[in-house]
Amino acid sequence: MTDLVRIVLVEPSHPGNVGSVARAMKTMALSDLVLVRPRAFPHPDAVALAAGADDVLAAARVVDSVADAVADCAFVAGTTSRPRNFSWEFATPRETAARVAALPDGTRAALLFGSERFGLANEDLAHCALLVRIPANPAYASLNLAMSVQLLTYELFVARERPEGKRQWEAPPAEAAELEHLYAHLAQVLAEVEFADRTGYLMERLRRLFNRTGLDKNEINLLRGILSAVSGKRRRAGAGRGE
Repeated sequence: MTDLVRIVLVEPSHPGNVGSVARAMKTMALSDLVLVRPRAFPHPDAVALAAGADDVLAAARVVDSVADAVADCAFVAGTTSRPRNFSWEFATPRETAARVAALPDGTRAALLFGSERFGLANEDLAHCALLVRIPANPAYASLNLAMSVQLLTYELFVARERPEGKRQWEAPPAEAAELEHLYAHLAQVLAEVEFADRTGYLMERLRRLFNRTGLDKNEINLLRGILSAVSGKRRRAGAGRGE
């Protein structure tokens, strides 16, 4: 399981933290590290603080966007210190690890960690199925980046040792890139039918809805087939009216 879990650091500002994250990953048998727009990488400070996890750093990939980082992942969770909100599903690291352990064999998952100063932006969270909050002293809930990664990767390692029951999937889970195609298709059809977005947050809410459900590939195809049928029927109706 752990070899299919990807750690994604979004805009890490301190190269030493990247090295410490690599060390935290290797101690828990993880090796897939992706950096989104790091301030400085590669860097001697990263190597120094990796403390023997040089192989994780050497294999790390640098990408331009979160979408690129998670495109082949079927489950994405993002860490946050934001207060709970009814619009999002929140989980502890232990609950998140159980969700990852319950994924079908061969399914890739990603855990997102934001920058040291600002955390994850809303557009980063839009890729997530749930948000992870680490329980801590409310009077001093200060965890650095490597500590946060260590806590989550520890729970993943333990969950691998005592797997729980798994959801029965009819088809493989949809990957993030497939979900992005669905969202683009949905936005296109909503515009075609002139569906009113009275709040200005329609697509954001629809993304959260579908991210929570955990769609499989057959369900993606079904939904896109429905959207294509709606779009086609509207075009035929317009042609019949001479539009």
